[in-house]
Amino acid sequence: MLVGVGLGPGDPELLTLRAVRYLREADAVFVPGKLADDLVRPYRPDAVTLEFPMTSDEEEIRACLECNADRIAPAAKEGCAVFGIVGDPNFYSTFSRLCETIRYRYPDIRVATVPGISSITAFASVANVPVAGGFVVSDGREPEARIIMKVRRPAEMAAALRAEGFFEFVLVERMYMEGQRVYRDDDLPEESDYFSVLFARRSHG
Repeated sequence: MLVGVGLGPGDPELLTLRAVRYLREADAVFVPGKLADDLVRPYRPDAVTLEFPMTSDEEEIRACLECNADRIAPAAKEGCAVFGIVGDPNFYSTFSRLCETIRYRYPDIRVATVPGISSITAFASVANVPVAGGFVVSDGREPEARIIMKVRRPAEMAAALRAEGFFEFVLVERMYMEGQRVYRDDDLPEESDYFSVLFARRSHG
């Protein structure tokens, strides 16, 4: 199994308890650079640092991902391998592309993630900027997805979003709480709990 573990925005005190537990209990730990290595070092001095070049050369990136996937695969097949990454492993992360390569080359390896405090939420604390309304996060490209909180009528909202070109929907209700449920696409309920988050992805067509 391969677990992407979020290490937070860079402060060692902002690692979650779950992140620390996975680092301590993993059979092997891998990191993508010095900052991540510094964060995991107190718990795993044996962590392996992998190279991920900062380049726009897609061929070089692909070759690097394949090489790193091959290094991680033996540990992930035999036990639990952790890939510790600054921020959150699912938000603008090297881990997402690494997973694509792992799934293609080693489809038998299960993949999971442990969330970390991302720069998106950490920014508000550092800048002392409270956020209460809707906002857009982008890496410079046109946003392809929406994340909507406190969705009380998800099926109705999904129908409205389909008219705008959205086609993929995931609703998470009461996440990490008792009674957690995950719904997808046409399985969305008419009503949901106050603690609900709806993810919608737009079609590129």
